[in-house]
Amino acid sequence: MTAQLSKKSEAWSARFNEPVSDLVKRYTASVFFDKRMAKADIQGSLAHAEMLAAQGIISAADRAEIERGMAQISAEIEAGQFEWLLDLEDVHLNIEKRLTELVGDAGKRLHTGRSRNDQVATDIRLYVRTAIDDILELLHALRSALTDLAEKNADTILPGFTHMQVAQPITFGHHMLAYVEMFGRDAERMADCRKRVNRLPLGAAALAGTTFPIDRMRVASTLGFDDVCHNSLDAVSDRDFAIEFTAAASLIMMHVSRMSEELVIWMSPRVGFIDIADRFCTGSSIMPQKKNPDVPELARGKTGRVYGHLMGLLTLMKGQPLAYNKDNQEDKEPLFDTVDTVVDTLRIFADMAGGISVKPEAMRAAALQGYATATDLADYLVKKGLPFRDAHEVVAHAVRACDGLKIDLAEMSLEQLQAYSPLISDDVFAVLTLEGSVAARDHVGGTAPAQVRKAIARVRAQLAGEA
Repeated sequence: MTAQLSKKSEAWSARFNEPVSDLVKRYTASVFFDKRMAKADIQGSLAHAEMLAAQGIISAADRAEIERGMAQISAEIEAGQFEWLLDLEDVHLNIEKRLTELVGDAGKRLHTGRSRNDQVATDIRLYVRTAIDDILELLHALRSALTDLAEKNADTILPGFTHMQVAQPITFGHHMLAYVEMFGRDAERMADCRKRVNRLPLGAAALAGTTFPIDRMRVASTLGFDDVCHNSLDAVSDRDFAIEFTAAASLIMMHVSRMSEELVIWMSPRVGFIDIADRFCTGSSIMPQKKNPDVPELARGKTGRVYGHLMGLLTLMKGQPLAYNKDNQEDKEPLFDTVDTVVDTLRIFADMAGGISVKPEAMRAAALQGYATATDLADYLVKKGLPFRDAHEVVAHAVRACDGLKIDLAEMSLEQLQAYSPLISDDVFAVLTLEGSVAARDHVGGTAPAQVRKAIARVRAQLAGEA
């Protein structure tokens, strides 16, 4: 009797002579992670039912009953009262079983003209589309917060680095806008990815389409899809849209990780460029003086987690023949975790950006180290008529002398500088100041405070256009 009841709980029970073992049930079930797609599943089912009724495949009364039942199921899920059963394997069968309990034969008719294969492909696309929309909003918030920080520090000077060595003076506002540009491209990639996500698989059925006179474009319009998937085999079997999303998410996390690395370095007492608000830091269980930048450190670590999901999904798909295979059940957990990781990270980083305190004195002191205005002196000589390669050589000799004297180029006397080139006159000291150096780079994309403010205005206009 137990076996008989177990068999009847399965959607395919009549084909089998014995029930699925408990071990196999646990191994193959996905309900306890794919139940997060319940809203998408119900949304897709309602659109499918509306189309079936419009096409005369089910009655208007059946459609009304399906809608009534789905409304109750939605309420039960929202209230945490829905009973998710392992025996029913996944979110789709759990909802269908409950619908049938509530509305009887109308619930059994809902699956007409579709398969779980095109149903799950539709649900995943609806889920990913919503995730992309959420991520775009969070990227917008992060870019806005970083732009605010840049505006406050359009004149704040710090050293720019190459090879982690002092290179040239830049402004902190310019530095922050570099990340605004990165996250802006991330938003472009996500928006572009959305175009390929937003195609409807429903109607492909198991793999070959259906014999019922369905209207796929009607369902696509109801659900807000731009188009349908035009090949039934491809529609149910490929997850390249999920892989593309995870690749775009990986690039977001890569940019987050680069920023995290700098925040960690800048917050170190040996550098001391910034402080991060206490609410984003933790202490030590043994060292009472510690204030650790745990949020950027953990984000740096979580980046590898998302990279791993990308490689996992690529590997999942690489050996699958057409069409659908059970392997694809394994797409959901890495996809869901990627969404959770990126959403949580962007949300906290947008908040944390407002909690960054800048220490201009420490930045300025660091910019005075490493002969950051050496290139400005070379450019000065070029403008006086000296070929650049000769100017480069002259300044290199001057820097070597400064290194021995333990002074900066700006601290050399006019006579000392003229020993390296008679082209140098007393106007050189305006060139050798940090303010003169950054102000001189007054062109589109340059670090001059005037250009930083123009860039901020451009970014704000972009953000306003996206709102």
